[in-house]
Amino acid sequence: MAKPNSRQTLIDYCLRALGAPVVEINVDDDQVEDRVDEALQFYQHYHADSIEKVFLKHQVTADDVTNGYITIPDLVTDVVQVFPIRDGLGTGMFDVQYQMHLNDMYSLGYMGSLVEYEMAQQWLSMLNLLVDSSEKHISFDRHKNQLRVDMDWSTEVTVGEYIVIECYRILDPTTYTDVYNDYFLKRYTTALIKMQWGVNLSKFEGMVMPGGVTFNGRQILEDAKEEIEKLNEEVRLNWEQPVDFYMG
Repeated sequence: MAKPNSRQTLIDYCLRALGAPVVEINVDDDQVEDRVDEALQFYQHYHADSIEKVFLKHQVTADDVTNGYITIPDLVTDVVQVFPIRDGLGTGMFDVQYQMHLNDMYSLGYMGSLVEYEMAQQWLSMLNLLVDSSEKHISFDRHKNQLRVDMDWSTEVTVGEYIVIECYRILDPTTYTDVYNDYFLKRYTTALIKMQWGVNLSKFEGMVMPGGVTFNGRQILEDAKEEIEKLNEEVRLNWEQPVDFYMG
């Protein structure tokens, strides 16, 4: 079995799965392209295997300081956090984390406890959520490709510094061609093309062709809708990424 490794080989696979070239698939090339785009969009939105967790660095420019936001690459779908922008230990020896490490870390390997240390870290994390310290409030708009960071850009950052962003990015199928061979993507694309085929044939429902063959586009359409419904349920239950990050 040939493994799809490009857009065209994926299309060829789906048409063969529907019966081509033995059966004529009455779908226009542009319609096929539209269904492939739709399948990829759905796959990249819901399937965990279509994205990767990355850490991107961005060098601050004068435009960033003026605008108050960072331009994000198109393939980024969700932003988790912007790492704290701070110098050294913040307030020095009066910093809470500095004092905790100074007093507790020395005895951690002797009389201390990792459980107590973890509880202290969770307590500090909760304080950061309640009291705005070094963490910034962010807002990501995927369609604008903008990550807005609510802070005083004129004082907290300088041009030339780097900001590190934790985010999720789509695996570009043109680069990672194995995406086209994904089991779910192949089935979903085939089902969408089948539905388009059924829609096209339903326009001629009941028409008798030479030789007594009758169009049955309605049945093809209903079968395709049922397959798509099952695939939608499957991806949402088994493959969807947990919603624990900022949605774009």
